[in-house]
Amino acid sequence: MKIGIVGAGKVGIAIASVLKAKGFAVTAIASRRQESLDTAMRYVGEGTRYTLAVRDVVERSDVVGVTVQDREIPAVAREIATHFQDLKGKVFFHTSGAHTAAELKPLDDRGANLGSLHPLQTFPDVESGIAAIPSTFIFIEGDEVAVANLEKIASHLGSEVVRIESSNKVLYHLSAVLVCNLLCALLYEGEQIMNNIGIDLDPFYPIIRTTLGNIEAKGPLASLTGPVVRGDSGTTAAHMAAMKDMPQAAGVYRELSRVALEMAKKRGALSAEQAEVLERVLGGEKREIGK
Repeated sequence: MKIGIVGAGKVGIAIASVLKAKGFAVTAIASRRQESLDTAMRYVGEGTRYTLAVRDVVERSDVVGVTVQDREIPAVAREIATHFQDLKGKVFFHTSGAHTAAELKPLDDRGANLGSLHPLQTFPDVESGIAAIPSTFIFIEGDEVAVANLEKIASHLGSEVVRIESSNKVLYHLSAVLVCNLLCALLYEGEQIMNNIGIDLDPFYPIIRTTLGNIEAKGPLASLTGPVVRGDSGTTAAHMAAMKDMPQAAGVYRELSRVALEMAKKRGALSAEQAEVLERVLGGEKREIGK
């Protein structure tokens, strides 16, 4: 199997590097920027063609990964379709978590098989991506021929392969954003409050790691601790009062505490009176979890 990559960004380079280390033939990598190709060469090495021409990748590859930013995927597909009238026997995939293989539709019209392959991982830089991919779950979807090829690639790329229905892709990505990207936003918001008293995040990393370890072992519901699950309305009210001049932080705290309240009720941790007082403190109406 000859694999080509279109898009020499963090994800594309990391995937190419790991696959080549696993013995796959990474035949060509394309980018619009020579600087990106130079970076790719440092991580992927010799024996791969580095080119500014996308068609070079298609000509040299059986399977082509389109690893550009989400908004650029359709344009790359259209560009390839203008150069090739017959793409039968070739497989194309993109690495978007949010979008389905349908983003590559112009290539379907040329006879190609289409799919998507998304490593459920964060890629702040190439090095961390290369290090993390082997322990990452890889989600794939697409037509049957594409999926069969992507299963072979993904089984060598990450730790486990999960096939997902195309119709569920957006919910899958929404979940990933909540637990990864917005976790960063949550910690940033907490850091802003700490800065008011001259403390940074360092003292909090042990409790963050312990919490994540508990969640991995027992799940979020059983791992919840803190004033809400204890029914401590006094502390919760004090927190809300302390944020009277921090509307953004107060909004985040209120909404997440409402979720925590529903979790506490589901666990049976609160009396009816405790739950009612907390609902008043948080300024919300009674609601059922999942509604």
